[in-house]
Amino acid sequence: MTLDLDLRTGWPEDLRLLVERYPRTVWQGHVNLGDLARFWLSIHDGFRQSALNLARGAAEFREGKMTPAEYRLWFRPRLQTFLGHLEGHHNIEDYQFFPVFSAAEPRLVRGFEVLESDHENIHATMSESFEAASAFLRTEDNDRDAMMRAADRYAAAGQRLLRKLGRHLEDEEDLIIPLILDRGEGPLGIR
Repeated sequence: MTLDLDLRTGWPEDLRLLVERYPRTVWQGHVNLGDLARFWLSIHDGFRQSALNLARGAAEFREGKMTPAEYRLWFRPRLQTFLGHLEGHHNIEDYQFFPVFSAAEPRLVRGFEVLESDHENIHATMSESFEAASAFLRTEDNDRDAMMRAADRYAAAGQRLLRKLGRHLEDEEDLIIPLILDRGEGPLGIR
């Protein structure tokens, strides 16, 4: 099974050792699902929702439901916030949480290394999305064809980002939440 973000469909069996014991169906009611884990899951849900909202906005613009001026006003701050928060979140995970989790469960180190690699892949796609968005924002309102081509390029880049992010978030949760449920936030030192 490949672990490349663009091809993977989940974790191989050796990295599913805790998610088999703690499937998603038991997460919400588990005594060890603490405040930090709940907050972290809500952040992930926020990223999913923001990415979907950006995709929805792009589709509405391309369908003529928003004028260029309306779309630019709506789009720019949402994209900047989304990309900025995602970058910050990944830095916290890479430099604070993943080392703690790797030390706590050495059998999952390869999974955390894959997640860090995912962050690099996602950041490259974030840059691609940002460049496509910037090109769109630079187009002239009176050049409808250029604007639509630029909007199409951004929409395609946004869809790639949404797909990668969705796979990554699900896999990250399947690695981390079961570890938290197994050990508890306090003993892991992440309270």
